[in-house]
Amino acid sequence: MDIEHFSMPLLRWYDENKREMIWRDHFDPYYIWLSEVMLQQTRIEAAKQHFARFTDELPDIESLARVSEERLMKLWEGLGYYNRARNLKKAAEILVRDYGGKLPADFDALRSLPGVGPYTAGAVASMAFGIKAPAVDGNVLRVIMRYMRCDDDISKTGVRKKAEQLMCSVMPERPGDFNQAVMELGEVICIPNGAPLCDRCPVNATCQARIHGCQEEYPKKPEKKPRRMEKRTLAVLEYNGRIGIRKRPEKGLLGGLYEFPSWDGKASEGEAVKRVENRGMKHAGVLPMGEAVHIFSHVEWHMTGFHILLQEETGVPEDIFFVTKEELAERYMLPVAFHYYLKQII
Repeated sequence: MDIEHFSMPLLRWYDENKREMIWRDHFDPYYIWLSEVMLQQTRIEAAKQHFARFTDELPDIESLARVSEERLMKLWEGLGYYNRARNLKKAAEILVRDYGGKLPADFDALRSLPGVGPYTAGAVASMAFGIKAPAVDGNVLRVIMRYMRCDDDISKTGVRKKAEQLMCSVMPERPGDFNQAVMELGEVICIPNGAPLCDRCPVNATCQARIHGCQEEYPKKPEKKPRRMEKRTLAVLEYNGRIGIRKRPEKGLLGGLYEFPSWDGKASEGEAVKRVENRGMKHAGVLPMGEAVHIFSHVEWHMTGFHILLQEETGVPEDIFFVTKEELAERYMLPVAFHYYLKQII
């Protein structure tokens, strides 16, 4: 793997074929940092929509540092992995306090910020500041493993470090474009879950997996463990035209976010009503809302929902509060897991 046969053809291909991205039209380090965080575990098209809305309201690091967590979560709604947003705000507060509201042009300083790992630090350092730092994500690893026909298990930390060293050894004078070129190659040509589009690849003449006809055997990785399935029952409580929500515990899945009251296990209509009344609430009617499945990385929720109308004179548990449907739509953020039921009431 060398600059002449890998890096130069790749950069020429990138110059001619790179996709338009809103954050590529700006050389603002904040935009680059934000886009890289949003793109973790998120499809590009979804990130594009959220990026425009997010930067319209929070156009710089200082505004991000000042925003309330509640508003931040609403702006992040739909992107998932909500600790990413919390870490963005924590990092912004540090940047305002210690760096004058600017991202530092230093890999180690970037790496020290909350939520900034080696990949994000390398991406920001190279794209925003022209620093020769590698940015190795899953797409880059796949490209390298196929190109080198490397049998190493990509789930091991040492393999990623080897890939970072290799990327440094072939990095040309345009480190930001080079990192993006390798990522883009992995996203649109050297794709996962199927045959790569080798006939369109700018480095196909020297790719070892293609030469040996074994592209789909790489990268090597352990088999995924099956996701755990959990059954849950969900109650959309309505009281005087308002909807009941509560905050989830700070730690654990969807920690600190709002939800419709729910509990473990699949309950019948009668069991759901009884559970509500056991908490001091009096029901006036119930409507089934159907079943929904939401898939997280390691667990599946199989949910059954009921719309339970409460009497005008009813008790209300301390952990539940009622908001208007307008507030639910515009102010409070409910994770995507609950959107099947949310859409039925607003």
